[in-house]
Amino acid sequence: MKMKQSSSYLYAAAVLIVLGLVVFAINNSKSERIPSPYQTFAQCLTQNEVTMYGAWWCSHCEQQKKLFGTAFDEINYIECSTASRSMNQTCRDAGITGYPTWEFKDGSRLGGEQSFETLAEKSDCDLPVLP
Repeated sequence: MKMKQSSSYLYAAAVLIVLGLVVFAINNSKSERIPSPYQTFAQCLTQNEVTMYGAWWCSHCEQQKKLFGTAFDEINYIECSTASRSMNQTCRDAGITGYPTWEFKDGSRLGGEQSFETLAEKSDCDLPVLP
């Protein structure tokens, strides 16, 4: 009897864990689909010839991408790193020396994570007014 009761508890715990993971996955995927309030700002950056050079393994690049949320898909982004973490030829030819590097229409560059205010000022793009 004890063996049957123990296996019932294990089964119930496993079901609860699976249900919890399903709920987490659903909530996580919904939050990724929420439109970013920075969509128009990101589009303006691209229209104004702003480019971000970065690397898939760069934590600062990841932070910069997270600031934009789903709007980062609108950013003109150039991946500089190969699977071996070495810089690809495109970025070497462009003279990139660190990540992230933001390049602007006038040819000027800023290295490192940049605030939206700085990007707006350098690009002549308006930041959205958030509630």
